[in-house]
Amino acid sequence: MAERRVPPAGSRPQNRDTRIDALRAFCLITIFVNHVPGNPFEQFSSKNFGFSDAAEAFVLISGVSAAYAYGLKFQAGSRLLTAIRAWRRAGVLYVAHLVSTLVTLAIFAGFALTYAAPELLDTINIKPLVTDPVRGFVGLVTLGHQLGYNNILSMYGVILVMLPLFLLLAHWGIAAMLVASGALWLVCGLFLIALPTYPGGNFWFINPLSWQFLFVIGMAANMHVRRGGRIPVSVTLQVLSIFYLLLSLAWVKVPFWGVDVSFGLPAVLTGFDKTFLSVFRLTHVLAMAYLLVTVPALSNVWRVGRRNPLAVMGRHALPVFIAGTLLAMLAQAWTLTHASSPTALGLIVVAGLVAQAALAYYLEWLDSLKAAAKRPVAAPRTVTPADSPLPANTHVPDLRPAMASPVRAAS
Repeated sequence: MAERRVPPAGSRPQNRDTRIDALRAFCLITIFVNHVPGNPFEQFSSKNFGFSDAAEAFVLISGVSAAYAYGLKFQAGSRLLTAIRAWRRAGVLYVAHLVSTLVTLAIFAGFALTYAAPELLDTINIKPLVTDPVRGFVGLVTLGHQLGYNNILSMYGVILVMLPLFLLLAHWGIAAMLVASGALWLVCGLFLIALPTYPGGNFWFINPLSWQFLFVIGMAANMHVRRGGRIPVSVTLQVLSIFYLLLSLAWVKVPFWGVDVSFGLPAVLTGFDKTFLSVFRLTHVLAMAYLLVTVPALSNVWRVGRRNPLAVMGRHALPVFIAGTLLAMLAQAWTLTHASSPTALGLIVVAGLVAQAALAYYLEWLDSLKAAAKRPVAAPRTVTPADSPLPANTHVPDLRPAMASPVRAAS
């Protein structure tokens, strides 16, 4: 058996795995489609085929990516620097969240003024900011108040703040990190522990204390593989995963949403709650991920070229996500003030996707310009005696007196 070569800690893969970028871009596209209600493409999004949706897949993939960015770099001598980098990224997400939120408010306020539609200010959780702006602005800055469709970046940012703690636990083993993360998820679900909203006294719609478990699972799986391990291929697990996915598909399509399957147990164990990431939602996205990893035919579908639109969009996920959020908010404000047919909504969605792809390609082109500017400029070549075209020991007359100034030469 050939020896398995383990990449050194902190190293980057020689060739970027475009499957991660393509899957991340697919999640971004699906989230954008879902954020424009009523469009004809919405019925084909993942939420209509099972218990989980694109948000769960996006967080799981983000955990896989975090293993490259931070996972194996968290070693003695570089732990503080790695933690600072994760927190700096969390700060970028915080600023991006605030900017996205403020622009969303401006979009809805602008449409409300332009089309005399004050009812727009009662949608997507804007009303508390209008009725109590002092507390509302405090809530915005402290992340206590979040607008609808503007709550993924804040959740992701909080998870990145927690990330160094999980990586510190991984020092004692990946299993220790998973157990601690799973225990936090379970305790929060059983006792309804979540970050509070302000004003309002409720919970964050997507609770990072629960969703961190999905993120850590993705990170742990990638760290395990990069350390020389592998994901076991089990026919039994594959069959069970397929059966569960088919069951969830039937449940959604029949539908059986009204059937009570709680048996008196907490919702996190039996329900479909999104805030606390219930078991049914968690296992659904993990079943899809397991099949994707262990069935080469499924995995290779996402192995695209670097110039493929999915790969390019996935490499620039944050700006594409922000653009998609704002375009979706524009589309929502438009449809709430104008009668739009499904065909018109479909065209709006297509135009929004083209705009996001164009942004990604622009950023890719800009990166290529930056990379070209950083390349060292070749210095002029100096001719050495060994490079001279004249034979060795050839006498070269001194021409410097003949090249004196014209005045001196004429005299």
